[in-house]
Amino acid sequence: MKTVIESVPNISEGRNSEAVSEIAAAVRAAPGVRLLDVSSDAAHNRSVLTFVADETGVRQGVRALFDAAVPRIDLTRHSGEHPRMGAVDVVPIIPIRGATVEQCVALSREIGAEIAERHGIPVYLYEDSATSERRRNLAAIRKGEFEGFAEKIRAPEWKPDFGPDAPHPTAGVVAVGARPPLIAYNINLGTRDLAVADRIARAIRHLGGGFRYVKALPVELAERGEVQVSINMTNFRKSPLHRVFECVKSEAERHGVAIVGSEIVGLAPAEALLMAAEHYLRLERLSAEQVLEMRLLEE
Repeated sequence: MKTVIESVPNISEGRNSEAVSEIAAAVRAAPGVRLLDVSSDAAHNRSVLTFVADETGVRQGVRALFDAAVPRIDLTRHSGEHPRMGAVDVVPIIPIRGATVEQCVALSREIGAEIAERHGIPVYLYEDSATSERRRNLAAIRKGEFEGFAEKIRAPEWKPDFGPDAPHPTAGVVAVGARPPLIAYNINLGTRDLAVADRIARAIRHLGGGFRYVKALPVELAERGEVQVSINMTNFRKSPLHRVFECVKSEAERHGVAIVGSEIVGLAPAEALLMAAEHYLRLERLSAEQVLEMRLLEE
């Protein structure tokens, strides 16, 4: 595969394993698509699919995803800790090899237009594909969530880039856009107090004066008796995993709370993990060439 483009669609279903499996199977069967990972979270009621393909394959994969997800996910019956506005909530398009950001922007626009025409779903272009600075940030588009979009979409500044001027009755709206690799990273805290997670999320996210390339929100993990700081790291080189982890640890200690674990949702670049290993092991020199499995994968 000379051209490798990654897509990491998030769907608003993390509890119905049968539905998630059927949606994943549809993507897996799309011509030219290699489905790498499916991660579901019941508390968030959300699943993240990761697949790679060339431009044609990405179109096929997204088409198969929507054809399978729209009839199976009804947002009027959906609840979960993670904010959402669509049955397929977001479709990132990420250049990995042999593709440029500009190509992925053009591809995202083609995909957005097809989604709107094929399913009657309003589409917003975000990140590098955004048609205005207001729409670059996914959180700004998603604000109000599914329940608030019937009113929000009437405002001239929130007219969709593609599709009707009303949300789909059960599938809502979707954001599609080209962006760099993102790491979905969650840190779990040994407390039930959601206010602690909220204060920490506010402290580390860019909008609160924290790390430039960090988005964060608090999540309650009721079944585990814990809370979580749910993080999107949009540039792991400039805001590394280990630096964010240490800041969360320090902020948690201020409240007498310990970190009980963390998790990466979906896939992460090896470089991000190597940076964390280099930091915590105090390695003076570490490169991907020293990782046996990565050397074996070299062409």
